[in-house]
Amino acid sequence: MEGQYVAYTFYRVDPAWRRLPIEERQAGKDAFAETVEELADRFDALRCYTTTGVRPEVDFFLWKITQRYEDLIELGTALNGTPLVGWVETPYSYLATTKASTYTSARKPRKIVPKGSPYLVVYPFVKVRSWYALPQEDRQRAMDEHMRVGHEFATIHNHTTYSFGIDDQEFMTAFECDEPADFMHLMLTLRDSEASKYTERDTPIFVGRHVPVREALDALDGASVRAEA
Repeated sequence: MEGQYVAYTFYRVDPAWRRLPIEERQAGKDAFAETVEELADRFDALRCYTTTGVRPEVDFFLWKITQRYEDLIELGTALNGTPLVGWVETPYSYLATTKASTYTSARKPRKIVPKGSPYLVVYPFVKVRSWYALPQEDRQRAMDEHMRVGHEFATIHNHTTYSFGIDDQEFMTAFECDEPADFMHLMLTLRDSEASKYTERDTPIFVGRHVPVREALDALDGASVRAEA
């Protein structure tokens, strides 16, 4: 394959797990974290983001970037063998891939390389079918405006990938940013653009803070707070 697979897997822990003995919870977290750490070298990037305290149905998620589809399956299989996964569900999971954009001069897929920003905003995106019935020059003009607005927000980095045919949405959009509010201002500006009129769906939206996987897991039961106390 020319390009990369990009996947996002979201996890929510069963509240009953927090009533387990501390030692049992810690062992489950350690096994999960060790699996992620051991397999990370197979991926172009494997990053963890916490959403604890923000969305009730999601506690953390993994951003996975690889050139091998099999890596996604092997990581999922390995994690299924850890005790913690017996106590978590995956309310959302998304798959996409890279390809050259129709609206730029690029002939090859742009490589997705995380910039290292502290926050990541992720959401699935679907356009209405009438968008594709527009003449190419009309779509190009609308996307030129869209990209021009995006370039005005220098601290926000866009990583758009394509899902059509391999998942339930057309695109997966991910934006690294320094502050979630920065992204809100970008979206308010884009709301008035021509291209936005052709949006069918761009939810659910997730805002994650990049942390080591062990820190995300400790947030599940407040272990880091107990340690500080």
